[in-house]
Parts: sequence; C-alpha cells; structure tokens
Amino acid sequence: MDAGPIWTPYCGPAPLAGDWRWNLDPMLLGVLVVASAVIAMRLEGRRRLFGLAATGVLAISFVSPLCALSSALFSARTVHHVLLVGVAAPLLAWAAPVGAARRRRAGGGLVLATAAQAAVLWAWHAPGLYAAALSNDAVYWAMQLSLLGAAVWFWTTVRGASAPAAVVGLLAAMLAMGLLGAILTFAGQAVYAPHFHTTLAWWMTPLEDQQAAGLIMWAPAAALYLFAALAVLGRMLGPTREVAA
Repeated sequence: MDAGPIWTPYCGPAPLAGDWRWNLDPMLLGVLVVASAVIAMRLEGRRRLFGLAATGVLAISFVSPLCALSSALFSARTVHHVLLVGVAAPLLAWAAPVGAARRRRAGGGLVLATAAQAAVLWAWHAPGLYAAALSNDAVYWAMQLSLLGAAVWFWTTVRGASAPAAVVGLLAAMLAMGLLGAILTFAGQAVYAPHFHTTLAWWMTPLEDQQAAGLIMWAPAAALYLFAALAVLGRMLGPTREVAA
C-alpha cells in the first residue's frame, strides 16, 4: 500500500516545521496585480484605501507562507478563512459605491445574506467537503470564492441596512461562527482527514489542531462581528447622547 500523501491541496504539500514556503502561482499573482491596478485607477479616497487593503489581505491569505501552512494545519486554514470573511470581505464591501449598499435594503436582503454566509461557512467545514477542497483545485477555489462572495454580500447588506437590522445581522453571524467554533473545540475526536498526518511536525496532534481552530472561530473570529455590532450601536446612540447633552 502506498504510504505517500493522498491530498494534493492547491497550496502544495504540507510543509514541515520551519518551511516558510511562498505561493508564487503566476496566475494568482497576475490577478492580484491587475485587481490592485484597477482599484488604484478606478477608485478614490477611502474607497481606494479599502480596496487596496483588501487585496493586501488576499495576498497574505494566498501568497504568504500562510497558504502552505494551511495545508498542514486546520488551525492555519481557519485563520485563512477568517481573513477572507472577517477582514477582506468588509473591506471590499466598503470599497463599493454607497448606492450598491443602499440597494440591498429592499426585499429582506440582510436576512438572506446572513443565512447564506452561515450556510456556506458551515457547509465547507463539513469533513467531506473540506477534504474534497484539499483534493482538487477547482473545488478549492469554489470554496474560497463562495466563502468570500457570501461574506461580501453579507457585509454589503450590513452597510446598507438600518442600524437595528445591522446589529441583529451581525449578532446572528457571530452566533453562527461561535457555535461552529464551539462544536469543533469540544469534539471528542479529530474529523479532518487531510490533517491526520500533517500536524505532528508542528508539535500538535490532529485533535489539538482542531481544538485550536475551534477556539479561533469561537473567540477572535466571532468577536469581529461583535465589535462591528458595537460600532454600529455606538454610531446609532451617539446623536442621542449629543442631543441629551
């Protein structure tokens, strides 16, 4: 029986400790350069800053050694996904024209976007789909683009929603992220087969790696949505305090 690796993730084989391998895929680099150029030429002011910051976050996710590390550690993959849905996505949403956000108010868009983001997040963390994404480049990019796309939709609708609705949507997203994290943290066994034989080189068992990923989702990732909700509440209550003074 062949004892070699059975997983061929887009970011390459799982690195050993100390192997900080960069992803220099020319097609990926070309897309990031073109996107940055278009943003620099077409956007202005804060929208340009947000757009360029988003491409920077995407470069960290897909070009830096984090990409290769995510082949070895599920916890690194979790950081990668948090950067997509909790950092790059809101930056892209705020880089869009204000009118695009306002148009999302009608038709219960925030409810649909919140549900879609949660469904996509949970679906790709099902062990079978996750393993498929680390076995085929097309499935891998389907995972990344659907996570980013659903998150951009969510943050765009948050931007265009009324303050109370935005707070409810953000808290619902926080619960979806935190609940998934709690399930992974308290699971009694590791369930992600691609990492069964890759974590020990990084001084972690597969279960410890999975628990670390769960804690990342449960605390800092969920906190991103909580902080955003608090920021919306602060803006909503600010004028009231000024009037009262």
